[in-house]
Amino acid sequence: MIPLRILIVDDEPLGRRAVRQLLLAHNDCEVVAEARNGREAIRLIDNLKPDLVFLDIQMPEIDGFAVLRALAPAHLPWVIFITAYDTFAVRAFESNALDYLVKPLHETRFKDALARVRERCRSKEAIELSKRLSALLANEPPIPETQIEPVRRILVGTGEGAVILDLSEIDWMSAEDYYVAIHSQGHKYLVRESLSSLESRLDHSQFLRVHRKVIVNFAQIQKTIAHSEDGSFLLLRTGDKLPVSRRHRSRVADALRRLKT
Repeated sequence: MIPLRILIVDDEPLGRRAVRQLLLAHNDCEVVAEARNGREAIRLIDNLKPDLVFLDIQMPEIDGFAVLRALAPAHLPWVIFITAYDTFAVRAFESNALDYLVKPLHETRFKDALARVRERCRSKEAIELSKRLSALLANEPPIPETQIEPVRRILVGTGEGAVILDLSEIDWMSAEDYYVAIHSQGHKYLVRESLSSLESRLDHSQFLRVHRKVIVNFAQIQKTIAHSEDGSFLLLRTGDKLPVSRRHRSRVADALRRLKT
């Protein structure tokens, strides 16, 4: 069997790694390249002509839709969209015989998506589907940031099932390997998603990134401990002491000043 030549496109290294790891279980898949942004994706698709592209929808400057609009219709590969939001025209893409995966990626759903691609690659419908995709993309505007509404609740898994957390119940979040640890009322829940991806879905008037590995709920900040021997910290009402990196120090100070006005 001729392997599927695959390009992975995601601006987050963690997102690209997650796709690559899931592909390890599929011997008929060959990753020919990875792209960190839309511009790289366009160049690599033109040069390498992959069979399949795992394409993140929301990327800075050139989003996933713009990547496909920039390609000649004859060179359009099969596409599995990857998105953190289940609202970006996914139904339209599904009706046009494309597929999409919602972050965090799940092995069963990933396997099903690849099975559909394999079936379509064997089908004579490939040319017609390429034309329909081109027509769809011609009328699809780029995704403005204002379309993304912050989530109000987060679903987390536990050993006993699932728990729905209101954002007000979340004290702080931290990056732990391939997961985000959500700290809430003395409990810790793990979500398989990158911290940056989760941050993009939060209300920025309620949550603030204070460190590359830490996001804090404003309401839980009790006081700041600035310029101690170990650096700057936030002391939360829960008693947790969280680091504030130099990169984020001025942003944190500005945000706290705005809260006082």
